Amino acid sequence: MDENISTQLYLISPLDVSGDFPQRLERALEAGKGLVTAFQFRVKGIDQHEAAALAEPLQAICAAHEVAFIVNDSIALAKRLKADGVHLGQKDGDVREAREELGREAQIGVTCHASRHLALEAGEAGADYVAFGAFFPSETKDSEHRADTDILAWWHGLVEIPSVAIGGITPANSRPLIEAGADFLAVSGAVWSGDEVAAVKGFAEQIART
Repeated sequence: MDENISTQLYLISPLDVSGDFPQRLERALEAGKGLVTAFQFRVKGIDQHEAAALAEPLQAICAAHEVAFIVNDSIALAKRLKADGVHLGQKDGDVREAREELGREAQIGVTCHASRHLALEAGEAGADYVAFGAFFPSETKDSEHRADTDILAWWHGLVEIPSVAIGGITPANSRPLIEAGADFLAVSGAVWSGDEVAAVKGFAEQIART
């Protein structure tokens, strides 16, 4: 992490990454230079071959901007793409299996909802980051698991492993998460549902207030 910035952005793709999405990603990364440090490739319901074809241009854009390319859910797809890492939900395999398949350098993250127990378990298993949420109503994140800022503050004070806040985060509601010590804000709809450049700059303004 850049020591000059307390919180960084972790972009999550929309489910549809076809069409002009590569250009949109490029614009977002340009606008967030030094602030956006990870991008999660999150597609559903397509086979691995199609997913790999969609991932290729996005992975190249991330590499050019020195942004980590993380695959959602699938250790197998992450291995096929030689991705920088994988993000695992609670039903997507475990950290040790991912480490064995992807190697020591891979960035492995785990969804921990609002559970301190799951987060500590993930940390003990060797996760590189833990994700808490949803903090706000979200179309991409299961909102039945609602987290509050206390869990971020608790984790920040206890553990050095980075935390990712996720779920319905916008520039307008991000301040409490930043102040609670979130290392990363994982954002999707707030960026891709409108002007991606304006959204990234909006987050940058909030983070710069720290």
